[in-house]
Amino acid sequence: MTDALKRLSEEGVAIWLDDLSRKRITSGNLAELIDQQHVVGVTTNPSIFQKAISSGDGYEQQLADLAARKVTVEEAIRMITTADVRDAADILRPVFDATGGQDGRVSIEVDPRLAHDTAATVAEAKQLAWLVDRPNTLIKIPATKAGLPAITEVIGLGISVNVTLIFSLERYRAVMDAFLAGLEKAKERGLDLSKIHSVASFFVSRVDTEIDKRLDGIGTDEAKSLKGKAALANARLAYEAYEEVFSSDRWAALDKAQANKQRPLWASTGVKDPAYKDTLYVDDLVAPNTVNTMPEATLEASADHGQITGNTIAGTYDQSRAEIAAVEKLGISYDDVVQLLEDEGVEKFAASWNDLLKSTEAELQRLAPAKG
Repeated sequence: MTDALKRLSEEGVAIWLDDLSRKRITSGNLAELIDQQHVVGVTTNPSIFQKAISSGDGYEQQLADLAARKVTVEEAIRMITTADVRDAADILRPVFDATGGQDGRVSIEVDPRLAHDTAATVAEAKQLAWLVDRPNTLIKIPATKAGLPAITEVIGLGISVNVTLIFSLERYRAVMDAFLAGLEKAKERGLDLSKIHSVASFFVSRVDTEIDKRLDGIGTDEAKSLKGKAALANARLAYEAYEEVFSSDRWAALDKAQANKQRPLWASTGVKDPAYKDTLYVDDLVAPNTVNTMPEATLEASADHGQITGNTIAGTYDQSRAEIAAVEKLGISYDDVVQLLEDEGVEKFAASWNDLLKSTEAELQRLAPAKG
């Protein structure tokens, strides 16, 4: 059997797991995935934590202790999630050391309810970096308009960042600009740029889900022939933008100061439509210096039957532009789709966070020591 994940890694794609739970840490499963499946990083989000903590597996004792201390539900969630991230970071520490800080990273997201508040996002990022207190953490900041100046400020403080919820090419360019501005600030402050890392999480599958739905609504043969093409085209054009920005004069000056490029990270790579091959957003987005963060099902599918045939992004830019243009020609507005997806993404994470607040509060009340 060919080792597709090993081949993927050799092509310059870092494989990260898009999941975390205490059970995964304590059972040795995370260490096993690192050892056997070439996993070199972990991403989390509010939905992942909501699922993990609501399952209750492994959290009972800490919840009971927090209930005894009568902490607020917000503090309880922060104590629980940062504990998981800290432990995962320790498990990944050898990878971090071996890759000079590029991989071995664990991401934790700022409270998604702060997505439209720059100052609160910066304050939360600083607090999370302090709480986790591990050099291989990435603080996740959404790429909303309010998130952009927060990215610059946080990078400028020397904190490594995972920029999340990027859907549009225009916003992705603004994210890279915010990253470079942050590095310039850090350089002015005399910080060591070689220690600052960042990834830009460009979301993939949701673009097809939304555009395919609209193509189905049109229903013509031409519309149907474009299904399943927009997400890959969008991501490939993002890589073109990445190549452009990180070969600019502005970048050259930072490169001289030992700065690290902000790698594109393919997020939301689990296939939503069963009509498509389940490794579509892995096999067809292979290029050097990228990250692919996969849910476990996609990781297993790629290990089992992934088709890694070398770089699948190089040479695709003209075709990708033509595919996006063809979708627009049918009356589907690209700008409308990507804005909708960003709004929905922020709302979904905020909803997951609110669900997490409710379920954790219920657990704290259940476990509270009897009065008297």
